[in-house]
Amino acid sequence: MGKPKNKKSDKPKSKAAKPSQAELADKFDCYQKSVQTPEHEVEFFEQAYRDFYQKKPLTLREDFCGTFSICCHWVQSDPERTAVGVDLCSETLDWGREHNLAKLSEGQQSRVKLLEQDVRKRNRPQVDILSAQNFSFWIFKTRAEVIQYFKAARANLKSEGVMVLDMMGGGDCYTEEHVDKRTIKKGRKGFRYEWEQASFNPINADASFYISFKFKDGSKLKRAFEYHWRFWTIPEVREMLAEAGFSENHVYWEIEDNDEDSHWERSETASSDPSWICYIVAAK
Repeated sequence: MGKPKNKKSDKPKSKAAKPSQAELADKFDCYQKSVQTPEHEVEFFEQAYRDFYQKKPLTLREDFCGTFSICCHWVQSDPERTAVGVDLCSETLDWGREHNLAKLSEGQQSRVKLLEQDVRKRNRPQVDILSAQNFSFWIFKTRAEVIQYFKAARANLKSEGVMVLDMMGGGDCYTEEHVDKRTIKKGRKGFRYEWEQASFNPINADASFYISFKFKDGSKLKRAFEYHWRFWTIPEVREMLAEAGFSENHVYWEIEDNDEDSHWERSETASSDPSWICYIVAAK
């Protein structure tokens, strides 16, 4: 007798490997949930503008807008408001169209304009507020590049307009291989945000940072986003804003309230802090 043949039904059935949470994750969705608080940004923009001009701002330009969630929340906050989002990355803009813009009403969508272009280009119409959030202008590594950008930004503002920048600093921010971990969402579908300070060169202030996301099943979207920046300081930025022609600028420092809440106030002095975030607001 010959060797018996295995019947098809006798073969062990192979199961397709179940995809990990990282494989199923949307990195842009994770980013928005971890990093952005557009409701707060819109509230602060209005506060800063009123501090200068004692009236409500209506027009916004969001440079380095990415998925432009701030633009979307801006037009949702008031039926008179319009927004322009500017970014070079078509993939990110397309994601924002599908996941942020599509959630707005037709009327709100009509008040959002997207430009896939360099932020240093001058456009019309001019706006009340121009924002560059999440330290995005740090991509410019020389004074000449930053001042060129600030001059273009100033040109894109109305005569009564402000530019809003956020900044970070403190000794902890220069520590190489330091990872800041925060749980964004708990439970079976929860995930953790990791901000990695990979390198810092004290000679030229070049720095590299990465964002990763770790999930409940142990899988990880490693270095989903990466940033290679010049680590600028507050005095440097304020000096460059003045050189670019802005009439005045102020630092807004976070003030903690007794109820563990906080608010932002103009300040010329601050206590030494190992890790801080602030705003710089400049008037045209």
